[in-house]
Amino acid sequence: MGKEPRWLTADELETWKTLQLVMALLTGELGEQLQRDSSLSFLEYYVLAGLSDQPDHTMRLSRLAILANSELSRLSHLIRRLENRGLVRREPDPDDGRFTNAILTPDGYAELVKAAPGHVERVRKLVFDPLTETDRRALHRAMTKLLPGLLGDC
Repeated sequence: MGKEPRWLTADELETWKTLQLVMALLTGELGEQLQRDSSLSFLEYYVLAGLSDQPDHTMRLSRLAILANSELSRLSHLIRRLENRGLVRREPDPDDGRFTNAILTPDGYAELVKAAPGHVERVRKLVFDPLTETDRRALHRAMTKLLPGLLGDC
């Protein structure tokens, strides 16, 4: 017979349910705002933002898939849509031709810059404005502690 599961305490269960609800609602709210204001999906915005943070606005698709929490095949479809809109382009990795790089185009960067103010304002309103400075620091510390277990070997 297996070992007894470590069931959540009532307080842990309440925290877990709240976290689940916040994650679902926050992603939905931010996605709606981005779609309404800039015709970008939540994932499209964060792929463009991830590329914009990189040297030469370039990243291997395999690494971008980790950043986007997406399977490579799904990300490839998304990159194709962004490519068709002129927001990114793909090129073989010059260091290793077995890999493909995604590159943020000037039009993609301009689209990101145009979308960012409204998105940041919505993030501020939904996430940071309701919290005190102490709450924000505690949230950052808690999320930082969770990341290693979620990233694994990434």
